[in-house]
Amino acid sequence: MQRWEPHTVATIETIDPGPIATLASLFDDGLATPGPGDSLPPLWHWVALPRWASSSELGPDGHPARGSFMPPIELPRRMFAGGSVQFGTPLTIGDQIRRESIVESVTEKAGRSGLLVIVVVRTVLYGPDGSVAVDERQSIIYRDAAPGNSSTPPDAAVPAAMVPVDRAITPSSVGVWDFRTDPTLLMRFSAATSNAHRIHYDWPYATQIEGYPGLVVHGPLMTLALVQTYRLTGSLRPVIGLRHRNLAPLFCGQPAQLRATATDAGTTVDLIGPGGVEAGAHTTVDLSFE
Repeated sequence: MQRWEPHTVATIETIDPGPIATLASLFDDGLATPGPGDSLPPLWHWVALPRWASSSELGPDGHPARGSFMPPIELPRRMFAGGSVQFGTPLTIGDQIRRESIVESVTEKAGRSGLLVIVVVRTVLYGPDGSVAVDERQSIIYRDAAPGNSSTPPDAAVPAAMVPVDRAITPSSVGVWDFRTDPTLLMRFSAATSNAHRIHYDWPYATQIEGYPGLVVHGPLMTLALVQTYRLTGSLRPVIGLRHRNLAPLFCGQPAQLRATATDAGTTVDLIGPGGVEAGAHTTVDLSFE
């Protein structure tokens, strides 16, 4: 860490309609698929700007090895903790944009389970005219692994709940949607977002190396599902900013619900996992409007 220094990575990229159609197919929720010339929905830049690392650059967890852009943290578990986004000039599918990313801070903390390292990455997207379209900060947490389930054969550990689902998001009642996942959904989202993190598709790695009870549902997938829930309400108010927080992991096959609630400041959408409202939200997004 003493020899590592943050540096800006800048690229010129095109908002590709292909990955956007992939995400729309994954959600399969009845909303029209955005195409060339359409405005990019909030947070869909996570999918619209895919960036695969070279195979030789990957670390044992499937992410790019640390020590170049990300600091050389030795803690094995990587978690998407949340962040904030401010939206400026609207992006249009097909636009050529400039992306600049840098590690803004690295903070060590003592948590209940041991040492935590919080890395904040700032990414700014500039539109074709040079104006700021997206100003985003993401918090990534690194921590020690929990004891693995090395004595449990991987096949025997697959819960019965991990059966194929027809759709990830389906209406349940007014303002409430069911959110369901299966291994195929997680694999497709990993591919759509250029995310090779093994905890989302490699059962033996997730359970025996990192100590999770099953495949981990992507934090960005839960966050995007919540923003998609807002779009499903039919509201046309432009989103100018949002804050998202991943409070607890959700595991593949676990039942969850998405709930949208109007507030004085805007709209809050929550993902409620096993245990219901009493157990608290697993992921929450606060949306603000013009």
